Amino acid sequence: MPIDQAPSVETVVVRAINLPPAAGDAAFSIVRLSPEAMASSPRLDQVLETTPGISLFRRTSTLGANPTTQGISLRAIAGSGASRALVTLDGVPQNDPFGGWVIWTGLPPETIDGAEIVRGAGSGPYGAGALTGVVALDGRSSAPGGFIGDVAGGGLGEVRGAAVASAEIAGARILVSASSESANGWIPVRHVTGRADTDLTLRDQSASAQLQADIGPALLSARVAAFNEDRGAGTIGALSKDYGGQASLTLSRQPTAQDYGWRLQGWLQASDLANDSTPVSANRATATPANDQYATPATGYGFSAALRRSTATTSWEVGLDLRGARGESKELFQFQSGVFTHNRSAGGQTFTGGLYAEASHTTGPWLLTGGVRVDDWQTFDGERIEHVISTGAVSLAQHPADRGGVLPTGRLGVRRDFAEGFYWRAAAYAGFRRATLNELYRPFRVGNNNTLANPALNPERLYGVETGIGVNWRGGGGSATVFYNRLNDAVANVTISATSAGTTFMRENAGAVDANGVEAEARQILGAGITAEIAAAYTNARVNGGSAAPQLTGLRPAQTPRLTATSGLAWRCERLSLHGDVRYESERFDDDRNTLRIAPSVSINARADWRLAGRASVFVRVDNLADAAIETGQTLPGVKTYDPPRAVLVGLSVGL
Repeated sequence: MPIDQAPSVETVVVRAINLPPAAGDAAFSIVRLSPEAMASSPRLDQVLETTPGISLFRRTSTLGANPTTQGISLRAIAGSGASRALVTLDGVPQNDPFGGWVIWTGLPPETIDGAEIVRGAGSGPYGAGALTGVVALDGRSSAPGGFIGDVAGGGLGEVRGAAVASAEIAGARILVSASSESANGWIPVRHVTGRADTDLTLRDQSASAQLQADIGPALLSARVAAFNEDRGAGTIGALSKDYGGQASLTLSRQPTAQDYGWRLQGWLQASDLANDSTPVSANRATATPANDQYATPATGYGFSAALRRSTATTSWEVGLDLRGARGESKELFQFQSGVFTHNRSAGGQTFTGGLYAEASHTTGPWLLTGGVRVDDWQTFDGERIEHVISTGAVSLAQHPADRGGVLPTGRLGVRRDFAEGFYWRAAAYAGFRRATLNELYRPFRVGNNNTLANPALNPERLYGVETGIGVNWRGGGGSATVFYNRLNDAVANVTISATSAGTTFMRENAGAVDANGVEAEARQILGAGITAEIAAAYTNARVNGGSAAPQLTGLRPAQTPRLTATSGLAWRCERLSLHGDVRYESERFDDDRNTLRIAPSVSINARADWRLAGRASVFVRVDNLADAAIETGQTLPGVKTYDPPRAVLVGLSVGL
């Protein structure tokens, strides 16, 4: 839980693959997570959620969350299964090309060397998808001593292992990693559990390889990665499988006082998802197949280029990025008399291309920065074809019209440094997110609820202003930011009908969401190896449904908590280190009408590490230390789901 601050130009750490942080970053709300923070949990989403304002669409951690609910958002403006924040690894987008969610198990913390969380800074140099902010992950470029590894096991039948190895061969630096995990899970429904309820199980694997080599003053980096995830979804017959891979090639040169810096990057991403849904009877004794999404092949691709020039007082950068995706969902539906009677194929293509220019200037204690960006977005080749399986006859054939447009965005920032480490900053920004292929073309069913697609969705656009103060003192620091954001054309699942048998939603541009709030954090080294941290974020978000969804006006967006607060205490001596953290989250609602309430939650996690000889240590981690009943969802009145009970994980970390 680090402090919201940006280092001065003189103290930035130059990263090998990416260009160094821009001087103008100091005017925006940027939180940096250290490599030590990455090592605190075996789950990257748990690490990120120590920063208030970050939330996954569902409260469930990735130990039990369906892949389609792992979208990430910042500042609790409006939750979405399709991320409203952009996630990158060394500049390469990690959001799924079909649905926008992030497969966190494919990003083991052992391979991450830190993260930069940009809250509300708009598209800027980041591109489409950076609506509420950016989670920019830095990949590890080497393993200290050539090898690091973890093995652990414990409660919920969890067994996990991960390893990273690096070597230098013929002047090239090679890094390989692998991880594997399995967990027997838990039954998410309590109190009304029936024979149809089963455990949320997990099996996942990931692997990656990276080569880096110096080519004159430039660095060449090539990386390939793959993941596989297999889950039991909590009811009989409800399963999900997701696998995919990514390849990227980056050539970069760091800027100097005399020379330009630049970066060229290309990437290719592929994924495939299978997802089975089973509605449960009222007495939860039986579960009936609803749809069999047996394949969702999708491909994403992109290219970016940036040119940077920096002097002692002025810095500028110009660049472009191109991103495209194509994919389709293939599924069986309408289960009657023991068989599926219909088959559906739904999908299409999207493309976004943008140009941007940013500059900053420092004069005395003042920093001024600004930039503009123009993007062309397109959705095309969309279709939804349905067949009667027994006859092969086409029962539905939709070919939505191609759509597109041009969207300008930009951002401005100012910062003033004062004596004794105090500073003030302010910023204004705009960003956008184009609807995913999943939102545009694929209707789906989860349990007893149906959601209809909408190929006429417009891109979401966010406009925001903020101002903040901060101070850095010996052994710590603190900051506070006040912000106002307006999300126009917010994509939401709007209720069409609701009965005791289930709810039907349709994706709509449901007017706007107005969100204002404050976020604050502080950190202090107390002495004797003790460090204390505290942070909180409060967001008052309200829907203005307008003519599109007047019934939602004045309500809170679904899946958006009003308040999150975290605190942490760490103690370290020569061999032993102890760390504990507490996270509070206020109530959420599981539906747009605010009728399905998810109660507030308090989770307590703790970890102890004991260093053995050399670079080996043993650790014990306890999640949900108080064994709290943490609500995660409500599908129907009285039917609630819960996060896992207390779980103890014991492990060994080794290094050469």
